[in-house]
Amino acid sequence: MRNIQTVALIGLGAIGCSIARELQRAVGADNFRVIAGGARGDRIQNQGVWINGEHCRFAVTPPAARTSPADLVIVAVKYPALPQAIRDIANQVGPDTMILSLLNGVTSEREIAAVYGWEHMLYGLVRRSVVMQGNVCTFDAWGTYYFGEKTNQTRSERVQAMCRLFDKAGIHWEVPQDVVREQWFKFLGNIGENQTSAILGIPYGAWHTDGNDANWVREAACREVIAVAQKLGIDLGEADLARQRAVIKSVPAQGKTSMLQDIEAGRPTEVDMFAGALCRMGRECGVPTPVNELLYHMIRVLEQKNRDAL
Repeated sequence: MRNIQTVALIGLGAIGCSIARELQRAVGADNFRVIAGGARGDRIQNQGVWINGEHCRFAVTPPAARTSPADLVIVAVKYPALPQAIRDIANQVGPDTMILSLLNGVTSEREIAAVYGWEHMLYGLVRRSVVMQGNVCTFDAWGTYYFGEKTNQTRSERVQAMCRLFDKAGIHWEVPQDVVREQWFKFLGNIGENQTSAILGIPYGAWHTDGNDANWVREAACREVIAVAQKLGIDLGEADLARQRAVIKSVPAQGKTSMLQDIEAGRPTEVDMFAGALCRMGRECGVPTPVNELLYHMIRVLEQKNRDAL
């Protein structure tokens, strides 16, 4: 029976912090590594992070350090940091290492697999509202972590090992039969919610009333995701818009999307992974995406404004 004894995490931001404490408790402090170098690594090592009011410290491993490979590498960086993260996990990946990407979007697995091979990859996604301000992370009990092989009619040995680890950590998980479709369903939500909230400055509660102006804008962006997905053979449709309305209403009204938090904090956004990727796929398969073209450039302007580049 395969077991996960060592875990390496790269990306101690909102999503990373939301599972780091629990995973460290599950495998033990000596078997849990945060991969970080330079000033960021020093800051994590010296200051730690606050997770729901608890001061937490983690062992920091610089990317260049020679260690035994981890059984599981979790990639939880923001999309702009993914190319560097792919390089930084090199010393953590051995012949039997599993790599789980918890990034938003539908392209990160492909980018990681291009370097390390598909035989290492598990598909993953997260549905959780997390607020990160500096080194302070807060969240409520709402949230689920999804993972699996590309298809999961039966659970592979690797997936079963993940289930046991997350059970031991007390982390709520699901294994979708079609995890790629589930990623695209979340992509639909990210396209509609992250981007429009970043531009309009609105929390989740703005979408809690069906049929209002905020939902009109959100769903106009989502329908372009459906059109591209259908062209690519992924079964998304209007029923998924209805499903997403219910998902939004389960998120606390005061919660903010990660992209809105990025804009407010003056950080680069993941717009290349959302509208940027969708528009590229749309051009490749001949599906127009004018709403997302507009959203892309509007968010780029907000980023330029934050950099005083206008």
